[in-house]
Amino acid sequence: MSTVQHPDPSDRPARLTVGVVGAGRVGPALAASLQLAGHRPVAVSGVSDTSRRRAEAMLPDVPLVPPAEVLQRADLVLLTVPDDALPGLVTGLAETGAVRPGQLLVHTSGRYGARVLDPALRAGALPLALHPAMTFTGTPVDVQRLAGCAFGVTAPEELRLAAQALVIEMGGEPEWILEENRPLYHAALALGANHLVTLVAQAMELLRTAGVEAPDRMLGPLLGAALDNALRSGDAALTGPVARGDAGTVAAHVTELRRHAPQAVDGYLAMARATADRALAYGLLKPELAEDLLGVLANRAVDGNGTDGTEGTEGNAR
Repeated sequence: MSTVQHPDPSDRPARLTVGVVGAGRVGPALAASLQLAGHRPVAVSGVSDTSRRRAEAMLPDVPLVPPAEVLQRADLVLLTVPDDALPGLVTGLAETGAVRPGQLLVHTSGRYGARVLDPALRAGALPLALHPAMTFTGTPVDVQRLAGCAFGVTAPEELRLAAQALVIEMGGEPEWILEENRPLYHAALALGANHLVTLVAQAMELLRTAGVEAPDRMLGPLLGAALDNALRSGDAALTGPVARGDAGTVAAHVTELRRHAPQAVDGYLAMARATADRALAYGLLKPELAEDLLGVLANRAVDGNGTDGTEGTEGNAR
């Protein structure tokens, strides 16, 4: 198993006190990683019982205090709250005078760049946006997963070296994202990672319905290979009935989904349409096979042979 490679703390004597505002899954893991690099967590805030227990487990002996007190105690403050809560939090902290001049203020939102921290910048803080492109569990395993993890980084030019140093100390690799590109960057990660969880969970449910006792063991090798192929080859890795133009098979899928999992039909059709478009553009799906397939994906009534079920019936006679 890979381990996080942290620099020797003696190589950089200027250690920082670290605070965390928002003890969700991300903040305690990043603070624990910085602690391994020689920095010193001194305060954490959390609202729910779950977040407070997580903070106590990941950062033992670090006091739980209100957010304003976190800023009073720490040189480096991690703002690890949900995206939609971040602007209000920053404004509130700045307006109440909690922000100290020269304080490093780091948020981990994928959506926002450094400009969301402008109220704190006006109060003298040093703003950094460091978003780890990783899914977190809220357990110590997250610290190990930061090894080689890419961080989407946005920072003022004069703080680029500081941002890079912090990411490297956490075992990560900085990837510079322009301020205006942050929403698109975040959308790409959500499309790839968050939707993947939904797709896998739906697939496991359907396999259980089909009588498979261990759907995770069945899907593991298949999905691992598919992911590896996709990362290596892109659209050339497309396989399956949509890429082949097997309209009848896709129609049978839709029929079974309507019967057993109607909530999955819309997602199946949307992803199949996107797959068909990419397969056509790449030359995998033959144009002569695409018409019937696209008819199925347009949500028309289709029989098991992939043809319009009303064609040739008496009810359709001229």
